[in-house]
Amino acid sequence: MLKKNVAEGIHCIEDSHVNWFIVEDDTGITIVDAGLPTSWASLNEALIELDRRPQDIKAIVLTHGHFDHIGIAERLRSALDIPVYIHENDIPLTRHPRQYGRDRPLTWYLLTQIKALPIAAGFLKNRAWWPKPITTVQPIVESPLPVPGRPHVLFTPGHTLGHCSLHFPDRDTVIAGDAVVTLNPYRGTTGPQIVSGAATVDPARALKSLDAIAETGAGTVLVGHGDEWTSGAERLVEAARLRGAS
Repeated sequence: MLKKNVAEGIHCIEDSHVNWFIVEDDTGITIVDAGLPTSWASLNEALIELDRRPQDIKAIVLTHGHFDHIGIAERLRSALDIPVYIHENDIPLTRHPRQYGRDRPLTWYLLTQIKALPIAAGFLKNRAWWPKPITTVQPIVESPLPVPGRPHVLFTPGHTLGHCSLHFPDRDTVIAGDAVVTLNPYRGTTGPQIVSGAATVDPARALKSLDAIAETGAGTVLVGHGDEWTSGAERLVEAARLRGAS
């Protein structure tokens, strides 16, 4: 499902509770995160609705390398010969996206968190756990990135060792990826929070990393799972910290 202009010139595509984004400017399009393996159809539909062509896509930027955020990255990269940017700490995940660190065993959540079962079923239906590995990536080495939208890179590790968020000062917006979410896929709970330990390598570090998002003062924060937040980055971070790790 396409949600146009969740921030100025930023459009959200939601596939089975996973958000990814199209960022437009006069030079073209940046894809931020890459959904699920079945997201190719969603991309084509979105481009038609936005009156854009595949050739307008100039880059992919990944906030992190988990399986549910790299779904069509390799297909896009190879089809359009465009760069895929990611922090160097997460490059191994682009080759092996299910081999990520956890603070708590996944099995506990699968056995106890009934509210999350529909989300897990949607992941299974859309082959979320089986994305194509990305054969070639570019480490993020500068900020702002030289891609459409010119995002400023915020290093926000904890969910993964190389997680980054993207700040668009001229649009008063941060794309936070999974640094903070408003829907926790491992519990099915809503509201500002970090992702549960089943998919977060270091919850304490993840909570500390929220400083970088709060310090932007951005009015809008777009997240990898759940609805956009439009009540300010500081309030989002305060609420997530009150909730703590799970």
